[in-house]
Amino acid sequence: MIYVILSFLFKDAKVFEVTEYIGIMAFSMSGFFVAARAKLDFLGVLISVFLTAFGGGILRDIIVDERPYTFTHDVPAIMVFTIMFFLIMFRFHKKESVENKPWFIISDSIGLVSFSITGALIALEHGLNITGVLALSFVTAVGGGITRDVIINEVPFVFKTGFYGTVSLLVGAMLYLLHMFEITSFYPVAVVFVLGVLIRVVAYYKKWSVPLI
Repeated sequence: MIYVILSFLFKDAKVFEVTEYIGIMAFSMSGFFVAARAKLDFLGVLISVFLTAFGGGILRDIIVDERPYTFTHDVPAIMVFTIMFFLIMFRFHKKESVENKPWFIISDSIGLVSFSITGALIALEHGLNITGVLALSFVTAVGGGITRDVIINEVPFVFKTGFYGTVSLLVGAMLYLLHMFEITSFYPVAVVFVLGVLIRVVAYYKKWSVPLI
């Protein structure tokens, strides 16, 4: 549904752009709530939101020697400020245990899968092999969150939460397979998007985890 709505709003946008916008919106909320939980001031919240929403994408673009998408398009920043405005206006940061609410889990899962897809698509566009696709998928999805958590002196979320990073790798692998069969058009990618979100949500509620060492 989200994919269909954004594809209608941005009729001339590529699959990459639609997915990028979804990820930015979802991770803007994630960064906001992490900052609110850490009791940061307004500047701290702003930095947390921007790192979460843009950090992974900036790392991705630097790796493939491109100008960061965020620095050449105005829509991402407008989205972030709009979301922050509504979150503050409706005082969502004052609610308790927001990060455990179903809608937040789903939102964060959408951001994770969306950025995993954009990372994989950029890697495929630049002719990278399976290793490159998985690496860019992972970095795009969790790079900003890791940077944010390090700055606020927390163990990065991806290192302590079961299937979070694993989902990113699975999404990258699925897109690489689609690319092998030359079917990386809108609808196949949308299917990967839905599957990725479902896997993440089910993994969260079923408490799936990577074995501990």
